[in-house]
This record gives sequence, C-alpha cells and structure tokens, in this order.
Amino acid sequence: MDNSKIGQHISGQFNKELEDVRNKVLTMGGLVEQQIELAVTAFATGDLEMAELVIKQDNQVDALEMAIDQECMQILALRQPAAFDLRLLITIIKVVNDLERVGDMAERIAEMAIQLSSADTKRDQYYELEHMAELVQDMLHGALDVFARMNVEDVPSITGLDENVDREYGSIIRQLITKMMEDPRNITRMLDVLWIARSLERIGDHACNVCEHLVYMVKGEDVRHLTQEELEKKMKE
Repeated sequence: MDNSKIGQHISGQFNKELEDVRNKVLTMGGLVEQQIELAVTAFATGDLEMAELVIKQDNQVDALEMAIDQECMQILALRQPAAFDLRLLITIIKVVNDLERVGDMAERIAEMAIQLSSADTKRDQYYELEHMAELVQDMLHGALDVFARMNVEDVPSITGLDENVDREYGSIIRQLITKMMEDPRNITRMLDVLWIARSLERIGDHACNVCEHLVYMVKGEDVRHLTQEELEKKMKE
C-alpha cells in the first residue's frame, strides 16, 4: 500500500492509527465485493445457501462501518488532524457509508434470488443482468484500487463505465416490460428481476461516489456535480 501521501508525524502512533483505519476500509471493501459476487452467482444458479450467506455477511459489513466510524471520530477528537490527514478521515467516513449501502444492495439481490429460486424459468435468459453485474463489480474494484494506491488517474475510466451500466439498465427494463405485457403472469417475477437490476444500477452509482470522494481526498477538490467530460478535464489539470 502506498503511504507516501500520508504525512509522517512526530507521533508514530498517529501514523499507525491512520494506516489501521485505511486497512479496515479495504477489508470492508473486499467483503462487500464478495457479497456482490456471491449474490449474483446465487441468482444465476438458484443457490439458496449462497444467498443466505450474503444476507448473514451484511451484519459483518454493518459492524465494520460502525467500527471505522468510531475510530475516525476518536482520531479527529484526539489528534485534531489538518490538511491531507483531515481529508483522509472525512473521505473514509463517506466511503464506508457508500460501501455499507452497496452491501445492502447485495443483500437485496440475495433476497430476490431466494424469491426467484422456485420460479420455473431459464436462468440463461438473464445474461444481460450478469453482464451488468460484471460492469459494476469492475467499477467498485477499480474504486477500491484507487483508494489503496491513492492515485486518482484512473477515476475517469471508472466513472465512465457508469454510462454503460445505465444503458444496460435501460435495455433490461424494456425487456422486462415487454415480458410483462406478453403475459401478465410474468409480472411478479419480472418485478423481482427489476429490483435486482435497480440494485446493480445503484451499486454503480455508489462506486462513482467513492471515486468522487477519493478525488477530494487526494486533490482537495469537490467534483461531485461535474459531468464526465468536466471530470476528465479536471483530472488532466
């Protein structure tokens, strides 16, 4: 892990505290990534045990969020950090909130997988959903990699994938509406699938949020409301 951006403080304990909280964020991120992968696999295969595991893992994610928040608050109160250290802690608090929400989305996908497990349907008809899942997993993994390296050069390429996710989401919605119109008996099942697609779309949004927080951390600039083109231009400055 690149520590060059973290100031070398007189107190070695302060350095250790900052590094510890960063490692906890990456642990939480890895767990959330696993949740997404397992939830999508559970949906694709109808594996109920795997879906149940995802739901149980959400307690671990919630516990990590609370532990990281508490640790950040203690550092803020006791160390009174400034400049990059302060931005680091503020960013971590925001990032873990987004990661917790991603965990919630993975839990929802797992719940929908359980509901759909008894449906008499061919799983391979949802290949677009699985492709959408791969896109958002790539986005989240990329965002966590940016956090680990503290190098935001790759942020535009990560956030740029969100356009592809939105395009896939729109296509899936149109397909589901068509199936519901063709046979009203499909409505309940298609609505469950729609919830999965919506959850994946939201995961992509949270990955973008994480990237924007990281730009603030490294560069000290708020880019939350910039367009993709404006963001790309800003990153070249």
